Amino acid sequence: MIKVEKHSMLGGLWFGGWLFAIGYLHLSFWSGVLAIILWPYYIGLAVSAFAH
Repeated sequence: MIKVEKHSMLGGLWFGGWLFAIGYLHLSFWSGVLAIILWPYYIGLAVSAFAH
C-alpha cells in the first residue's frame, strides 16, 4: 500500500522565511537565487552544531 502525505505547511513556512530574508536584507534577484541554495546549507550547519 502506498501512502501519500502532503506537507505543504512546512514548505510554505520555508518559502515565507526565504522571502522574508530577501526582503529584510534587500537582496538583488541573483543574490536571492543564491540564497535559496545556500540558506538551507547554513541552517543545516547551525542545527547540526546545536545538536552536538
